[in-house]
Amino acid sequence: MAGGGGAERAGAGGLLPPALRQHRRRESRERLSVCSKLCYAIGGAPYQITGCALGFFLQIYLLDVAQVDAFYASIILFAGRVWDAITDPMVGFFISKTSWTRFGRLMPWIIFSTPFAIISYFLIWFVPDISTGQVMWYLVFYCAFQTLVTCFHVPYSALTMFISREQSERDSATAYRMTVEVLGTVLGTAIQGQIVGKVDTPCIESAFFGLTNSSVAMEELNMTHDTKSLTDTRNAYMIAAGVIGGLYVLCALILLLGVREKRESSELQSDEPVSFFQGLKLVMNHGPYIKLIAGFLFTSLAFMLLEGNFALFCTYTLGFRNEFQNILLAIMLSATLTIPFWQWFLTRFGKKTAVYVGISSAIPFLIAVVVLDSSLFVTYVVAVAAGISVAAAFLLPWSMLPDVIDDFKLQHPCSHGHEAIFFSFYVFFTKFTAGVSLGISTLSLDFAGYQTRACFQPGQVNFTLKMLVSAVPVGLILLSLLLFKLYPIDEEKRRKNKKALQDLRQESNSSSESDNTELASIV
Repeated sequence: MAGGGGAERAGAGGLLPPALRQHRRRESRERLSVCSKLCYAIGGAPYQITGCALGFFLQIYLLDVAQVDAFYASIILFAGRVWDAITDPMVGFFISKTSWTRFGRLMPWIIFSTPFAIISYFLIWFVPDISTGQVMWYLVFYCAFQTLVTCFHVPYSALTMFISREQSERDSATAYRMTVEVLGTVLGTAIQGQIVGKVDTPCIESAFFGLTNSSVAMEELNMTHDTKSLTDTRNAYMIAAGVIGGLYVLCALILLLGVREKRESSELQSDEPVSFFQGLKLVMNHGPYIKLIAGFLFTSLAFMLLEGNFALFCTYTLGFRNEFQNILLAIMLSATLTIPFWQWFLTRFGKKTAVYVGISSAIPFLIAVVVLDSSLFVTYVVAVAAGISVAAAFLLPWSMLPDVIDDFKLQHPCSHGHEAIFFSFYVFFTKFTAGVSLGISTLSLDFAGYQTRACFQPGQVNFTLKMLVSAVPVGLILLSLLLFKLYPIDEEKRRKNKKALQDLRQESNSSSESDNTELASIV
């Protein structure tokens, strides 16, 4: 019976047209195992873990632990953000010039950047025993780390197009990746916060600020500071850097050992060097890409303004100074848990619908947190709702970019190797918005009369914080939704592009097979 069933199945398989049998075999090869998706997803954690730790703790570290002057600390932070944005297209350019190796074209960048990135990251959290040159120390190693982590993250982002040709498989792998990356932000916050959070720097009473020169108060405070406590704090930051560096290595090894970069997935047929500037011109003239980038540019700016100012808003405007870490964890945990939901939602209802629902869902809660009276319960509800929207904002860009690249390939079938340009310039624009949000927040609070390390802030500062976490993000979200309305790739367009790409691949494979048959007959 079993043998007869097997013969019957074999006979049925033999009745299938050769082209259909070949298509099914190709589809089975393109399917990614759960293990491959997990290994790919884990590779995105280092960028988020280190980025979260730097984003939330570097400013406090420079001011209170390394005791860098506030003016120079702002230069270090701003210059590092600007340099971080510039390095993305630079790395994308060099990747486009990279030849294929037996490890692939992207994997060598990840391999060689990892050890140097870990060293530079650790040295950021080390206080050098030098009287002069401390500012240059932090500026050099901060910029060096941003460059090296870009050499990891840009090729990793472009790797999405090199693991499978199937849209569904890429979308599924992207959902795994976004879940792990959001979890990485939780890890970065938890590790750094738990290790260094035991040291509580006291706030300065407002009476100090009545002095003509507030630096006198700062000097008196520093003179009475417990030297042993400061040393313990510095050691704690280095321990946290060591733990995060170890996770960086572990995640990179899992990515390298568990994921294979497939050359055929990108349809690269030759090793001829790709013209970066010609490719950049083609990419920037591709309408769907520009509209997608513009929409997520304003979305990123909205959520980065919320992220950068939510701690100050909780501390001063709402008065929840001791609840900041818990509220932040609530946001990140909510985002982590809802990534699978958004993956199901975009598969069921489409990606554009997911954009409208996911990003706009935060609007009523952002309004409520400033309209209603200060309440810890309401704040946690807003944190969970914000996490749900953060999950959508995390997942959707990386899920929609491959669709744009597929559309580009159909319009430019003879132009290959521009995947890194698409991803690197998207990352460039998002990092640029991070710099803009940092500048807007700092300048706005400075104009409002923000007092560094004060226990309480003036009313103008509290009003400015309300604008930065509510009114401005809501306006930016509404503007982004209008831009997404112009985005032309809906579900029907995606299905047409998928079928057209399959037809092109079958035509290319048929042409290759006929050439091989002709060569064999000649031989």
